[in-house]
Amino acid sequence: MTSRKRIGIRDIAALRTDQTIWDADVSCFGARRQKSDSVSYIVFYRTAENRQRFHTIGRHGAPWAPDTARKEAKRILGEVANGADPADAKRMKRHAESVGELCDMYFADAKAGRLLTRRKTPKKASTLLTDESRAKRHIKPLLGRKAVSAVTRGDIESFMHSVAEGKTATRVKTEKKRGVANVRGGKGAATRTVGLLGAIFAYAVRRGMRNDNPVRGVERFADGQRFRRLSEDEYFAIGRALGRAKAEGVWPAAVAAARFMVLTGWRTGEVVGLDRSEVDLVRRTAFLGDTKTGKSMRPLSHAACEILREQKIDAGLIFPPSKGEGKMVGFPNFWSKVVALGDLPNDITPHVFRHSFASLANDLGLSEPTIAALIGHKGRSITSRYVHSADTVLLHAADNVARKTLELMGVREVGEIVQLRATA
Repeated sequence: MTSRKRIGIRDIAALRTDQTIWDADVSCFGARRQKSDSVSYIVFYRTAENRQRFHTIGRHGAPWAPDTARKEAKRILGEVANGADPADAKRMKRHAESVGELCDMYFADAKAGRLLTRRKTPKKASTLLTDESRAKRHIKPLLGRKAVSAVTRGDIESFMHSVAEGKTATRVKTEKKRGVANVRGGKGAATRTVGLLGAIFAYAVRRGMRNDNPVRGVERFADGQRFRRLSEDEYFAIGRALGRAKAEGVWPAAVAAARFMVLTGWRTGEVVGLDRSEVDLVRRTAFLGDTKTGKSMRPLSHAACEILREQKIDAGLIFPPSKGEGKMVGFPNFWSKVVALGDLPNDITPHVFRHSFASLANDLGLSEPTIAALIGHKGRSITSRYVHSADTVLLHAADNVARKTLELMGVREVGEIVQLRATA
């Protein structure tokens, strides 16, 4: 630093090549002349990670003069005080010329844990995998080459209708051996992908890459979620199908996992990822460390515990894959075999089990907080984080729903299929 005084027009005119002067009023604000005749106004600061940054406000001349540049420097330093990094945002804006590049930046930060959800936690790997697929199959083909700053609300609306009409529908080879992705599009895919675009452009706004979010105000299609529940006949058909699947050689751990889902209403990922260390069979309680809604404690019915005991797993995943290590990623294929064996409707998915469990619990007169505790819905009492085992009321509730479920499935005991009523 060669000098420090309140910078004025005469000081700018007197600057020599490779000279920098610093302002006396705003200590991190300065002006410098490098190899050319032009003078640039600059701000020096340190990031929250203690990294040094030099941010160029602009060249001397309209609109930048000492007073206007000094005012801008104060604004920038205010952002820095709140944790922003204007120099980095400017660099990213310069390099993110297209929506495709913006998507890559968004996912890089998301995978690094720098983007948080509403629960103030990083996005789950499974969620990011789905989001990346939507970006790759829908966003990049239609908007990927468009400049980030040029995207309008009209572009987003056109994008949504194109996806809904199936313009991005395709069948492509994936990285997995014999893997194929069947991209269908449709209104549901359009609505969810526009939601992802909203998050991506909100990220662009935070990074200073544009001033507004073009997704805001776009009217989307209804999500089309179906709150399907099993009928009594379907419960009975599932009971018979699971019995046949075991006899027909479908992977036993997958059959047991499906039965466990019907009896508990848990999510598929929670079941196939269930580790023996997360289960206390004595207290009939499961402690799930990483669910869609964070950490979760679940009461276990006697029937559910019996399924877990039958797996004879002392450590590791209770429902292991048929090949290799890690989670049972092939569960959907195993369930498709069960559906075929039982001649079940194709729209009966494991998620239908969840809706059916909650509906059946409601039929039995259980309260909403109790049902939420059984299946791990968010909104539980904050005191639940200090409880180390399920209480008697919850265990009794879990037993009641499991008992009714087994009755509807025609199962007298876990693993024993008996015909309790005549089939048509």
